[in-house]
Amino acid sequence: MKRKHSGFTLVELLVVIAIIGVLVGLLLPAVQAAREAARRMSCSNNFKQIGLGIHNYHSAYNGMPIHGTGTDRVGGQQIYAGDNRTDSINRRGSFLISVLPFIEQQALWEQISNPLGFNADGSTRATPWQAMGPGVARIDYGPWGTTIPTFRCPSDPGSGLPSLGRTNYGACTGDSSVMSREGPINVTLESRGATVPYTENNSTLSQRSRKVHRGMFVMTRRMKFRDTLDGLSNTIMCGELATDLGDRDVRTSFPTANAYNDRSGHGRAECRRNPRYMDQFHDPARPQFWIAAAGSSVNVANSRGYRWHDAVHMHSQVHTILPPNSGVCTGGYTSNDSNVTVSSRHQGGAHVLMGDGAVKFVTDSIEAGNSNQAMISYHGSPATVAGAQSPYGLWGALGTRANKEVIDSEF
Repeated sequence: MKRKHSGFTLVELLVVIAIIGVLVGLLLPAVQAAREAARRMSCSNNFKQIGLGIHNYHSAYNGMPIHGTGTDRVGGQQIYAGDNRTDSINRRGSFLISVLPFIEQQALWEQISNPLGFNADGSTRATPWQAMGPGVARIDYGPWGTTIPTFRCPSDPGSGLPSLGRTNYGACTGDSSVMSREGPINVTLESRGATVPYTENNSTLSQRSRKVHRGMFVMTRRMKFRDTLDGLSNTIMCGELATDLGDRDVRTSFPTANAYNDRSGHGRAECRRNPRYMDQFHDPARPQFWIAAAGSSVNVANSRGYRWHDAVHMHSQVHTILPPNSGVCTGGYTSNDSNVTVSSRHQGGAHVLMGDGAVKFVTDSIEAGNSNQAMISYHGSPATVAGAQSPYGLWGALGTRANKEVIDSEF
């Protein structure tokens, strides 16, 4: 007697396939969310490593790493010039250079801190690169093009030229970007009054700096934890930043055409008078991008986070002026009075590193006062008095180290 074998009908197979398709469709967003959660955790862990490196540096040298460090150029040089010079970095080095030995990058630190006799392609140099490196844009200097995993957030896909080694983490220089390029030291030509080696010997610059430089990091100055009178747990030390993808993103790029940047009004002052001045050049239909006319002139070589070793604001600084993930306001990648806030590829906010080493996620909706109000400044109209309360609410207060503002709410 033959046994009758039963099988699936075509209809039954189609029903099973349809059910599997529905399940995959339902599970896929959850899988993507889980992957992003893992990337975000890795991003936070990298930030904690940087924070631990800063604390270990402070224990070793009784001070924080200097943001705006390096050798001085013979005869002096404006800090915003000489990106491609072969001799000296001229005080343009970011604090991340000094952190290298404390995040298990001793080999790279030794290449930078000593004369280097070969180029990025391995060829031998007749005259070795100077200790602490050459101009910040030298692509043929190997260390500047090195990608350091600890300085990268896995959620950010940016890579490749025209950037060199990228960073997703920058120094917080407070709630004002006035003088955020030089700090209290007159880094310029000797013919313009500089003293080389550069020293903080200009009383006017020092007084101006004390008024406007209110963050834990001050460009070119050695800061200490004791300077943070508001408490390390109440003060932002560093912030996350998204790097540019070449897509006209208002958070990571800026137009060079003067009609669409800080220089379109009264000269390099519009962003100081109103940090949201350049919002008018955002695309109304797609607010995260510049309008086509502005976007066609973006500076492709000096976008956000393109050089981890470069101390200027577009590459490795954040301010607590505009809320997280707001657009930049600037007249150039080295311009004073420019403001750049924290940003990320995460949904709804970005990470900050507090002075005590804690990493927190700050949402885009944090209370940020009046974003259209002028920055704390020593000059111009309107000028502000020293010690003035931050105009940028809780967000601004978190960026000041010793302004006696009470942090009375969670963020």
